[in-house]
Amino acid sequence: MESAQNLPVAVIGAGPIGLAAAAHLLERGLEPLIFEAGPRPAAAIEQWRHIRLFSPWQYNTDAAAVRLLAETGWTAPEAAELPTGGDLIDQYLIPLAALPAIASRLQTGARVLAVTRQGMDKTHSRNRNSTPFLVRVEHADGDVRDYQAAAVIDASGTWSTPNPLGTSGLPAVGEAAAAARISSPLPDVLGRERAAFAGNTAVVVGAGHSAANTLLNLADLAAGEPGTKVVWAIRGASPAKVYGGGDADGLAARGQLGSRLRALVESGAVELHTGFGIASLAANDGAVTLTATDGRTLRADVVVPATGFRPDLTILQELRLELDPGVEAPRELGPLIDPEFHSCGTVEPHGAAMLSHPEQDFYIVGMKSYGRAPTFLLATGYEQVRSVAAALAGDREAADTVQLELPETGVCSSDIGTSCDVPAAASAGFVAETSGACCGTPEPVLIGFPTGLAHGRSGDA
Repeated sequence: MESAQNLPVAVIGAGPIGLAAAAHLLERGLEPLIFEAGPRPAAAIEQWRHIRLFSPWQYNTDAAAVRLLAETGWTAPEAAELPTGGDLIDQYLIPLAALPAIASRLQTGARVLAVTRQGMDKTHSRNRNSTPFLVRVEHADGDVRDYQAAAVIDASGTWSTPNPLGTSGLPAVGEAAAAARISSPLPDVLGRERAAFAGNTAVVVGAGHSAANTLLNLADLAAGEPGTKVVWAIRGASPAKVYGGGDADGLAARGQLGSRLRALVESGAVELHTGFGIASLAANDGAVTLTATDGRTLRADVVVPATGFRPDLTILQELRLELDPGVEAPRELGPLIDPEFHSCGTVEPHGAAMLSHPEQDFYIVGMKSYGRAPTFLLATGYEQVRSVAAALAGDREAADTVQLELPETGVCSSDIGTSCDVPAAASAGFVAETSGACCGTPEPVLIGFPTGLAHGRSGDA
């Protein structure tokens, strides 16, 4: 880092990736300063603590964080067990955030409003790289303060900016007016939000993991609550890719998720409507009517928007970013995760070099680094911040030596020619599905959910 060596590295977000970044910075002898908008660490995960992850503990903890915890006698969870969001918080993230080395550098209720260079807007170039960053933060008491930093790692995620229900990237006509009938993206239908769904008709909009989880929980609710109706609306012509690879999936729980959903649709427990792109919503008589672009309608008591998320880039307007024009990920990473082209194999392991911007010593990591692409795994983020911390410490060799072993998460599908026409690059620890069936037969080879399948979009077009 060229800018003032005695200044901290600002880390935005105290979720799994932000806390892992802090752990790696500490191991490198760098000083993190962590800003978390929520009242406690992992505030976004708290909103879906009832959801069970499809990846086991072995993919959900960071090596540097575990080394810090081990010094306190912390007992690691069983590697093969599947945690819920609540388990991730209670058994891993809260103990990690409570460590003196982390807690002393963590500010909660601290929402970052903007990041810039001290005394410079984005048009100024002279001495830019040697000028400290300025991070403007609003605290829970309303006080707004500016902090200087030698570098900035944005691990703020995308939970606060869900995609709209409408097509064309815009809210459907009437979507704002119907807000009272629209739930959170991953509602706790079997727990704290049960009353809003029991005995009512719920329409789940979307075609990804969020939709699948909610549909399964709603089906469980309907089995014990008379009058509960579960409706699933997707834009695509077929839900086949959402069902995934079943027993062939590299992550067994993810395969089971798709298999269970398929069985519910085939039995009629979940009413599926394909090709349902939402044009408008109209709230009336205590319900809401969804109208598709082709004129079809659905009536719901509550709508669940499982349509994915997008990055909030407003806080970064005064920085010099280089983003992929489509998915809004760092430019070098964008082509590897673009849902228009990648539905086969996993994302190539990547680190600081691929995540860099013209704004030196600034990095977007974690889910936010994937922009609008939906298939991020925690293990990917942990490798990102290990590499970034090494780069900031000046260890370029360690930063550039990126290795990551993940289960196969892709889908080869013959109805998307680019699955094989534009294969993902292979590297150490990277496994791509290259079955000849991908392009050689009319039947798709399904291995889990596709890497390029955005929530609320089938990818069939």
